[in-house]
Amino acid sequence: MIESLTANTQAILLLTAPLIAGRSDASRDLLSLGDYNRLARILRDEKKQPADLIGPEAKALIEICGRVFGRPRIEALLGRGFLLSQAVERWNARAIWVFSRADAKYPKRIKARLKEDAPPILYGCGDIALLDRGGLAVVGSRHVDEDLLRYTENVGKCAAEAERSIVSGAAKGIDQAAMQGALAAGGIVAGVMADSLERAALSREHRESLMDGKLVLTSPYDPAAGFNVGHAMQRNKLIYALADAALVVNSDFEKGGTWTGAVEQLDRLHFVPLFVRNGAAMPKGNAALLRRGAQPWPNPQNGHELSVAMTTAADAVAAEPKQDSLPLMVREDAPSEKSALVEAQPTQKEKPPEQPKLEVKSAASDELWTTVKTILRRELVVAQTDEEVAALLAVAKPQAKAWVARLVEEGRLEKVKKSKPARYRTATAMDRLL
Repeated sequence: MIESLTANTQAILLLTAPLIAGRSDASRDLLSLGDYNRLARILRDEKKQPADLIGPEAKALIEICGRVFGRPRIEALLGRGFLLSQAVERWNARAIWVFSRADAKYPKRIKARLKEDAPPILYGCGDIALLDRGGLAVVGSRHVDEDLLRYTENVGKCAAEAERSIVSGAAKGIDQAAMQGALAAGGIVAGVMADSLERAALSREHRESLMDGKLVLTSPYDPAAGFNVGHAMQRNKLIYALADAALVVNSDFEKGGTWTGAVEQLDRLHFVPLFVRNGAAMPKGNAALLRRGAQPWPNPQNGHELSVAMTTAADAVAAEPKQDSLPLMVREDAPSEKSALVEAQPTQKEKPPEQPKLEVKSAASDELWTTVKTILRRELVVAQTDEEVAALLAVAKPQAKAWVARLVEEGRLEKVKKSKPARYRTATAMDRLL
């Protein structure tokens, strides 16, 4: 049975979700992740929560939020009640649940690790509690040969024998092979989808596993949304955030979602120990990830060996000194005078060593670059910092700076004058070129 939406979740959906069940084109006025985090800070300061924006005393609070985001924009988003009712009816008919960061059932691992980068809304089908079990994340390319698919299925089987969940992206190729291997052996699987959650929830191949409590599918994107390169990139961090360890079976070199996600995990996130399949037949991307600090996968042949490998690696990571790499979480639930409110801003730390600037051409294909420009055109109507752009695109900050610098050089973005830290926004005169 699907639980009713809380008032907080209803408000967050109205502000951030496309609600495309009622129409095919999403509103351009939706709050981005950065926008929503700023709104959450305003609500925190007013000792309010999202539900208060649709409550009996919403007028004064909308006026306060409207000073930052524009009152017409907030009112228009909150006025989409009919679209929301249509979407909820559609989700209920497909057994799709919806939880927001303000709900107690929202996965604790995602909130703890991603903090303000945690998606405001998660959609899913199956037992949401499975998302907090941890497990082995298995990722890799879509197009691989049959031998590598069988190899990956055996990884899933070993994980099931070890009573470790498989966490993957549910995409064709490596992802699905790992999931199928685990499910065939009676294991638990969590699939983090970048698109088409609605179709997957209705799929005959998933029905039995969903009903038996062996499979949970989730996505931060509307259940009816189609494939989007940017979405596929951004969901990588969710996969790593839900796992205890990760295995890259196959990766291209300096391109593709598998490479981008693995590099971000190694260089910035540091959520879990990252293994890479090695050996004579490993691709160039795998070898490069090993040089960047990934660990060689010991090729366990059974559940016990897999469990030992994961535990040993996790113990080694736990012994290393920790350094936060993401901003702290803003509370969306109702704060009180006595509650310990989490600060929105990171604490002061020593300035990290400057990283080498990344070249745009080596980091993105033509299709990816087009997607990046489209996202920044939409989101940078409100000026954002390099760090906020990095969080938006789910890439390391040096890569975000390289992309922003290129767009500024081309006259497509402009730097906001007298802004510290530096912020960038769409150059209105050149907006038509993006």
